[in-house]
Amino acid sequence: MPHTLTLKRIEPVTHDTNHLVFDRPDGVEFTPGQAVDLALDRDGWRDEKRPFTFTSLPGDDTLEFVIKSYPDHDGVTEQIGKLQPGDTVQIDDPWGAIEDKGPGWFIAGGAGVTPFISILKKRLAENGSLSGSKLIFSNKTEKDIILRDTFEGMDGLECVFVVTEDKNSPLYQAEIGKEMLSQHVTPGDGKCYVCGPDAMLDDIAGALKEIGVPEDDIITEEFD
Repeated sequence: MPHTLTLKRIEPVTHDTNHLVFDRPDGVEFTPGQAVDLALDRDGWRDEKRPFTFTSLPGDDTLEFVIKSYPDHDGVTEQIGKLQPGDTVQIDDPWGAIEDKGPGWFIAGGAGVTPFISILKKRLAENGSLSGSKLIFSNKTEKDIILRDTFEGMDGLECVFVVTEDKNSPLYQAEIGKEMLSQHVTPGDGKCYVCGPDAMLDDIAGALKEIGVPEDDIITEEFD
C-alpha cells in the first residue's frame, strides 16, 4: 500500500543535489540504510518509481532524502528537483541490503553515499563518536561532493575524498582501486560497506577480496 508524503521544504546541497524534507505519515518504519521506491504523485508519473534512501533517522518526525538530479537520465530526478512545498510523492515499503553491522569502511560513488548518511548519523548519536570508521567517497569533481562539510564535521569519522575528472584538484585520483584500498582498509578489522553504480560495486568488491577482505565483510548495494 503506497504512502503519500507531503513536501515541507527543499534546499540545495550541491549544484545538482537537493535535501527534501517530508511530513511523516503513520505506518512508515525503516532502519538506517534502507531505501524506498518513490514516484511523483501526479498524472503520468505515478508508475515511474525510482529508489531513494532515507537520510533521516527512524525516530525523526520527518522523512528526509538527499536526491541528485540527472536531467539527461529519465526525467524523474529532474522533476524531483523542481518540487515545491505542498507537492506530494508516493512511496512503497522500505527495502535494502545496506544496514549497520558495526564500524568499518564506507565506500561510495556519487549518490551512492546516501545510504550511509542515516547509518553514520545513528552511530554518532548513539556512541558520541565515529572512531574506527572511514568514509572513502568518489565524485567527478569537488563541487559534486555531497554533504562534505557534514561528513567532515562528524566526530571521529575519517574522510577520504576522491575526484576523478578534475586533474587540477588536490583530490584527483583516477579511481578507487586495489592500490588505494590497500592503503586505507585493514582486512578483518571491520565491515566494508560499498554503494554506487553496478560497475563500481563489482570493481571494488573484487579489489577488496584481492587485498584479503573476507567476502562476509563486504556489504554492497547498487545505486546509480
